[in-house]
Formats: sequence, structure tokens, C-alpha cells
Amino acid sequence: MTKKILVFTFILLIIYPSMAKEFKTDKDTVSYLLGYNVGRNFKQAPYEFNVEILSQGIKDALTGVKMDFTEEEANSILEAWQASLQKKQEAEASKAAEGNKVAGAAFLEKNKKVKGVTTTASGLQYKIVKETKGPKPLATDKVKVHYVGTLLDGTEFDSSIGRGEPITFPLNQVIPGWTEGVQLMSVGSKYIFYIPSNLGYGDRAVSVIPAGSTLTFEVELLEINPAE
Repeated sequence: MTKKILVFTFILLIIYPSMAKEFKTDKDTVSYLLGYNVGRNFKQAPYEFNVEILSQGIKDALTGVKMDFTEEEANSILEAWQASLQKKQEAEASKAAEGNKVAGAAFLEKNKKVKGVTTTASGLQYKIVKETKGPKPLATDKVKVHYVGTLLDGTEFDSSIGRGEPITFPLNQVIPGWTEGVQLMSVGSKYIFYIPSNLGYGDRAVSVIPAGSTLTFEVELLEINPAE
């Protein structure tokens, strides 16, 4: 037993004295914690399973018990299950996306009547918070910006201001709403963009952004770096 494991076990027995009776060795303690982590990962998975049979499968694999399936049969069953699961998830995402697109369309229809809001031919909407004069970027340029992104319910999903650092990127390598909108700006200006899902991430869910979402970005253009 290494010194680190001894110290680790000793600390656990001090912090969790109830474990002292159940886990008398470092192997027991570590085994429990590894098993707990496996269980926690499975709990977060988007599907249901039989806990007892799952535990039996893990035990059989660890103890060398041969399963009643060939490797080919097992792979075939799991592949079919994964395909079915993916199909179900895609259907659920598509349904959620449609609901979000309906809500987004209703918002944009109302928002376009708000004083100061302009709607472009593509459906992008914007409002000028601060206007400046000067060159405007091309789609091929790199730009440096500060921004805050929110969902329609006000949930903030990203913010360079929150991170305390602006971001620089090629303008033609972001979502279409950004590519179009930022080209309207001069350095020092600040706009609010209302981006429909087809100019955003479409029917894809990205991080905490649900599929089909209409997005709001407040963007300040800090710098333009023309393409060479």
C-alpha cells in the first residue's frame, strides 16, 4: 500500500466515519468510489436501464464470467439500440425545435414593430444602441468584439464581457446572423441583433442553447483587421 493511498483512506475514515465499518481497506473504499462514479455517469445518461442486471453485467465482466452472446451478437444488439436511441433523440429535438421556432417567429413578428428595430431581407433584426462613423468590415475580415448572448426568456448563455476578454474571429466563420449583422457596424458602435434560428444554429442544440432558438446578441465592435 502506497503512502498516498494510506493517507487517502485515513482522510476518508475521518470525514466519513460511517464508512469505517463498511470499508475496512483501501481497496473497499476505492472500489466503492469507482462504482459510485460509474453509477453517477449512468444516472446522467438519456436512457433507462435495469440496475440489477447492469450490476450483474459489470460483475460478470470483472470476474471473467462469459456472457451468453458472441461478440458479434453483442455488437449488433448495441448498435441497433444506439440507432433507436439516436432516432428517438432526433425526434424529440425536432419537436422541441419546432416549438422554439414558433415562439421565435411570434417574438420577431412583434419585435419588428418596436421603435428603432430594423428587419433586413434575410429576417435578421437589429437595433442601434450606439452608432459611429467609419469603415465597416467585410465578411472576409477578422473582427474583435465584446458581446452578450441571451435566449428569448432572458437566459444569458455566453458573454465575452463576463469572461473579461473580447473575442477575435473571421467574420465568415460564425453563424450567418453574425456575419450579416456585424458588417453593418463601424468600430465603436454597439448593436442589438435578434437572430432567427435559420440564421443561428438551426435545429441543432448547442451547449445550453435549445434547438430552433431565436437568439439575442448585444455586440460592440472593437476592431477590424482586414484580410490580407
